[in-house]
Amino acid sequence: MYIGRHLERVVRRVSRSFPVVLVTGPRQVGKTTMVRAMGEAEVPARGYVSLDEFGPLELSQSDPELFLQRYAAPVTVDEVQRAPGLLRAIKAAVDREARPGGYWLTGSQSFPLMGAVSESLAGRVAVLNLLGLSQAEAAGVPAAEASFRPDRATGVASGVSSEFGPVFERVVRGAFPRLRHDDAPDAPTFYGSYVQTYLERDVRSVLRVSDLAAFRRFLRIAAARVGGLLDLSDLARNTGIAVSTAKEWMGVLEATHQVYLLRPYFEKIAKRQIRTPKLYFADTGLVCHLTGWTSAQAAGSGAMAGALLENYVVAEILRSRLHRGETEPIWFYRDKERREVDVVIAEDGVLYPVEVKLTASPTQADARGIAALSRTKAKLGHGAVVCLAPERIPLTPTIDVLPVGHIQ
Repeated sequence: MYIGRHLERVVRRVSRSFPVVLVTGPRQVGKTTMVRAMGEAEVPARGYVSLDEFGPLELSQSDPELFLQRYAAPVTVDEVQRAPGLLRAIKAAVDREARPGGYWLTGSQSFPLMGAVSESLAGRVAVLNLLGLSQAEAAGVPAAEASFRPDRATGVASGVSSEFGPVFERVVRGAFPRLRHDDAPDAPTFYGSYVQTYLERDVRSVLRVSDLAAFRRFLRIAAARVGGLLDLSDLARNTGIAVSTAKEWMGVLEATHQVYLLRPYFEKIAKRQIRTPKLYFADTGLVCHLTGWTSAQAAGSGAMAGALLENYVVAEILRSRLHRGETEPIWFYRDKERREVDVVIAEDGVLYPVEVKLTASPTQADARGIAALSRTKAKLGHGAVVCLAPERIPLTPTIDVLPVGHIQ
């Protein structure tokens, strides 16, 4: 069962301009499934080879030139991070052939992979990021022309409910395509296996993590902190590791797309990078597994309910942008009085503020962070309070109440 992805049209578009397209992202989000389905739909069908298979992997490492002769373009090379030396051979091939879209690559470990890509394929590769299924993709809603922004979210995402029960069902189940299949395993089994596989295949290949129990503890503590400012000293103290180790582990989690660090917005760009970010996970199902929330009712009424909904909305906004090929970051805002805006989308010098509230009936008091932002020198666009409301309605002349299901 293949669920169409909004990133497909971006892959096709950039393939007309770049000889190499790299699709990266966490494991199990559907990178291979997407590119294989797209390749099989081409006429003639695009070739496919996976470096998870011993024979192709050995050939790609021992004789990259022969590998590219055997698997001639146009071809998809899956799990390319397993053979970084192959990238140099691809560079030579595309320089000779100058063929747009000749090589589609997929890879999960962006930390070592991106270094090799930058060294070997600079100027020749379009890098795209795929995360788990967005709520619109899971519901079969066609991709909107533009990514989410409060002033553009004018239509209802058909089939995407914004009611408490369905929203928290999606929060707990998460966004991995495997969990949408008819023969899907139960969530605890899937996520338990995912954590073990991720530890063995990704983290150990990047870091020498000798104490897996400590790393799992680190993951659980980090998951319990979603929506809050990242405090590496606190994480290190509660995990029983050095702060330098916590920083290194968090860096790998970010580089391998497991977490997203949302940085504060400042007019001075340098400040954005040195101030403390907020911590979110790419998948709320993984957060729920790590923190012990197994049902929608429990998660929605528990102590983490507000943080889980906020993480869910942030992840949906990220998917909306990344699955359209956009790489510009989003931000949050906090002033000296700790008045905060959960998400700030900055485009062309205009800031579009988004608050996330666990309510179906927000009031103007729920937008006080946006009011604080409006008192700065920033140019503000239309804002929104994203919540569990059934329909979009004005809250103020410049802020709307926006149902969660309208993010697409």
